[in-house]
Amino acid sequence: MPERRLAVIDVKPGSAMESQSGLQMKAPRIFGAYEEPEKGRRVACIVMHPTSNFMGHYFITPLARRGICCLGLNSRYAGSDTTLLMERVIQDLGAGMRFLRGLGYERLFLIGNSGGGALAAFYQAEAERLTVTHTPDGTPVTIEPSDLPPAAGIVLNAAHAGRSRLMEEWIDPSVVQEGDALSADPELDVYNPANGPGFAPEWVARFRAAQRARRDRIEAWAWRRLRHLRATPGAPPDMPFLIHRTQADPRLLDLALDTNDREPGSIWGPARDVNYAANAMGRITTLTAFLSQWASCSQADGPSNLARTSAPVLLLEHTADGSTFPSTRDAWMQAAGGRAQLHRLIGANHYLAGQQELIDEAAERIAAWAARL
Repeated sequence: MPERRLAVIDVKPGSAMESQSGLQMKAPRIFGAYEEPEKGRRVACIVMHPTSNFMGHYFITPLARRGICCLGLNSRYAGSDTTLLMERVIQDLGAGMRFLRGLGYERLFLIGNSGGGALAAFYQAEAERLTVTHTPDGTPVTIEPSDLPPAAGIVLNAAHAGRSRLMEEWIDPSVVQEGDALSADPELDVYNPANGPGFAPEWVARFRAAQRARRDRIEAWAWRRLRHLRATPGAPPDMPFLIHRTQADPRLLDLALDTNDREPGSIWGPARDVNYAANAMGRITTLTAFLSQWASCSQADGPSNLARTSAPVLLLEHTADGSTFPSTRDAWMQAAGGRAQLHRLIGANHYLAGQQELIDEAAERIAAWAARL
């Protein structure tokens, strides 16, 4: 059995402080866990999410047993995305890549799992051709090409297309008043039985348009508020706010939409309960974090960034996933063009919970793909 080791990695500060944790922003330090294979140090990878704790990721041990060192790496925002800037997270990922290089590994690849898929694509796009100089709100970001060693390939595993797309597809358009978590227009309420499921195509089209409209209203307000703060002497440069009800995708209830093998409901529990929960996707954020992660101006869209890359791609589709769908797969495949290989994990749920045989199948497929890098 390989020994599980702790990685403690210092990250070069890359932009102005945005957190009350001065130590973490002035001298960022991130943590990960990894297991080294018994023989050789040729191939290694990083599996990372913007905010989830991946130090116990299910791929670490299976890949070590197949000769690949897998570093489950946490960003500085592990456990909370309230102030998260995607431009910061790619700096953290770059520090992890340099850490593995320092251990002597020759070929490095990325595993983008769930929300880590868009992160991996964003990182690789910038590693191949650095374009980011500021966060969307205009804060300078000091990144040098040497901070972002490029990966030899990308694995996308139950990968979302990006946080900005999730907000557009999951936000509840029936909210009438942004300050009232209970306000609802019954004609746009996905949880109103009068509307479905099965939802009529005309209703779905209206619902999707209303989702975009609500996201756009919040985004326009965020820009106005940010400009007002920065034009006001003595005002703080940023502020937190709430986004109520962000789990209202019709696909969670109507299995005829974007059909796969999923069960109805959210991957986090009953969909309506998650929608109204006090803490859910994007619920608590700041103006700058919203613009970096959830808004249309985010620089971290997954397929758009993947299209800018040249590395080979392995796409692992979880056919029973309740949060990534055939349309998600198609967006990734189109962005990757002829560089992508598709492997379908039949019956796989989003987290591969209770599915050890599918974890082993995925690890075996990754190892075979990585051997050709």
